[in-house]
Amino acid sequence: MAVSRWSPLALVLLCTHFVRCFSISNPFVRAPVLPDLYEASVPELQVGLDAGHFTSVDLIKAYFARIEEVNIKGPGLRAVIETNPSALKEAALLDIERRLTGKRSEMHGIPILLKDNIATIAAEGMNTTAGSFSLLGSIVPQDAGVVKRLRRAGAIILGKANLSEFAHFRGNIASGWSGRGGQASNAYFPHADPCGSSSGSGVAASIGLAAVTLGSETDGSITCPTSNNNLAGIKPTVGLTSRAGVIPISAHQDTVGPMTRSLTDAAIVLSVIAGKDPNDNFTLAQPAVVPDFTKALNKNALKGKRIGVPRRVFLDDNITGNDPSINIAFEQALLTIKALGATVVDPADLPSAEDIVASNNETIVLDTDFKVELNAYYAALLKNPSGVRSLADLIKFDDDNPTLEEPAGFEDQSELIRSEATTGFDATYFAALAADHDLGSTRGIDFVLEKFKLDALVLPASGFTTTPAAIVGYPIVTVPLGFFPANVTIRSAGPETVWPAPGAPFGLSFLGTAFTEFQLIGFGFAYEQKTQTRLQRLAFPAAIPKTQLADVMQK
Repeated sequence: MAVSRWSPLALVLLCTHFVRCFSISNPFVRAPVLPDLYEASVPELQVGLDAGHFTSVDLIKAYFARIEEVNIKGPGLRAVIETNPSALKEAALLDIERRLTGKRSEMHGIPILLKDNIATIAAEGMNTTAGSFSLLGSIVPQDAGVVKRLRRAGAIILGKANLSEFAHFRGNIASGWSGRGGQASNAYFPHADPCGSSSGSGVAASIGLAAVTLGSETDGSITCPTSNNNLAGIKPTVGLTSRAGVIPISAHQDTVGPMTRSLTDAAIVLSVIAGKDPNDNFTLAQPAVVPDFTKALNKNALKGKRIGVPRRVFLDDNITGNDPSINIAFEQALLTIKALGATVVDPADLPSAEDIVASNNETIVLDTDFKVELNAYYAALLKNPSGVRSLADLIKFDDDNPTLEEPAGFEDQSELIRSEATTGFDATYFAALAADHDLGSTRGIDFVLEKFKLDALVLPASGFTTTPAAIVGYPIVTVPLGFFPANVTIRSAGPETVWPAPGAPFGLSFLGTAFTEFQLIGFGFAYEQKTQTRLQRLAFPAAIPKTQLADVMQK
């Protein structure tokens, strides 16, 4: 009896190739309808992958081509700092695994972009730099905690997204700029502000440069780019997702979450990355069981719920600086929320509202934490070619390399200097932490939820919306709310960006107490599905990549 010289893996690949070629060449076989990558969801991609209509290798090739079209070339969106040279190999192995044993999860074979402060092992071929040349070529000890979970689920790391350097904790510098990545810009109006610090993640997700993206937030860095880029995003409770291996600002406020084109995709990603991690002790305080957040996707989730509006301060355009068109859209959103069966309690004001705006406590906490935690991050690196091993070294590195790190308009590093001047965890620091808890919880979110028997709060995503939740580590779910009118006054947002801008998006945020992501996702989903706001406007034509799956499959 003849013995086959083909391995089982080779036979699987050969059969897959034969079936595809037969389907393409046979006129009696109807070609599958392939998803449009501008809007393709994770479930849609999984349907095509499971059916063999395309592979994860095809997806990687298509997303790489889309990045090539608009990232540096064309409109120069600068959303992506670098792509993963190992991605195609990893995709091929995951394609084989799908054929032989099935998929590991709904993220199996799905490409994801990571904000460039989320560590990946250097052997894979990518850097982790927070956008700074001081970390170029550095060797991290291991993958970040969330990356380990993504890999176990079968996700493919497509590359690293641009960001506001050091998560916008360097100084008075425009959102979306980093030394390595340059100035990221919004895809909905030329040179519009993408917001930060997860700017590249926001821009990339908005036009389908990846299936999904990850961002991080200390105060506003998921919520704001989600809002500015017409996305659905989840800023989780501090401690729901691991920060191990994430270049830090503050253990008390940092959190990692998904930024996607729909809450369905965001819920899928959050279900994968949430959970305890012994390398991040904050995660050990979370509930014992991580829910399947996709079960929160209920169109009737708002029915019978009580949603509060903290109107004082947060809806005052003179304080927030918001264009009045945002509040006009917000008032319509309240009518929609009522129509979906909720009772809107309006106003439901935070007693601490004015004090939150005036307070300096958050600055004290973040400045102190940043020095301690960044020094620890640098010290833990296995190698750093720049020689930078501390915050003091970083400040000197920037000054010594002005062409790289201090070009015209981007010289400031006042945040770094102020943080370096701190003297550790002293009485002033602990008093500021306690005051933040009072402002955000005791006289803030928890107070108003209890007083009015509310299930959540709702506000436009712009302005000071993020700060009450930030200072106590509470969750925010953001979905599209509307777009600026054509006659909005365009203003400068930095040396190379503007905001607001005609047709640029803005979002709606649902806020709650700790570990209420499940409920907030349900509320956001109900609103998202009713309004379909994201689908009402596309990016400007030059910013829309043309490459689709069919283009790379034909080649």
